[in-house]
Amino acid sequence: MQIIPVIDLKGGTVVHARMGERALYRPIETPLAQGSDPVAVAGGLLSVHAFSTLYVADLDAIEGSGENRAALRRVKQAFPQLTLWVDSGIADFDRASDWLQQGFGHLVIGSETQSDAALAYHLAENAKVVLSLDFRGPRFLGPPTLLEQSDRWPQRVIAMTLERVGSHAGPDLVRLRALKAAAKTRDVFAAGGVRDAADLRALAQAQIAGALVASSLHDGRVTAVDLQQMA
Repeated sequence: MQIIPVIDLKGGTVVHARMGERALYRPIETPLAQGSDPVAVAGGLLSVHAFSTLYVADLDAIEGSGENRAALRRVKQAFPQLTLWVDSGIADFDRASDWLQQGFGHLVIGSETQSDAALAYHLAENAKVVLSLDFRGPRFLGPPTLLEQSDRWPQRVIAMTLERVGSHAGPDLVRLRALKAAAKTRDVFAAGGVRDAADLRALAQAQIAGALVASSLHDGRVTAVDLQQMA
């Protein structure tokens, strides 16, 4: 199973995500880095394990209040071996095409910012596109057809449970199993709630392809040894 560390960017710095309440996010404090600079935090995560992929949420872009492309460029330049998965709130084809041409990495299409399913369906065959199905509690954030027509999803799908992000509540295995069944041969990635290696093993047993992890890396509940064993 693939473990993907996460950084959330706001105002050019890494912030600590807590249960999807973005107005409350503050610059991260972590033993893995001095300060909240994106390059320093990414380097701290890589000091735990030689991750191949880094997920980045550009919160300013998602909220329509700006963007963090300069920070993305710095991370990409500092760690060219990393594949970046980036959610920057893109919801139309022209912006998606422009973003992909910039070469930042793989584009994450977040359901919460889509007015319809057209963009995800149009780019479903693109190997550099990932669909994030975003949930808050029992509510799906996005156009219902996007959730219902699983045969038109891209190959990689993230199940993003926002209220479990940074909560240490454990992954939502019931929802993950349901989405895995709907996805069939597609790869499903869990996001939100991973506490420790036991959670990672439970996800692997549920045939989940990977997990997006942040808090449990920073607080040491998921260790280098755990990551090597999972790999």
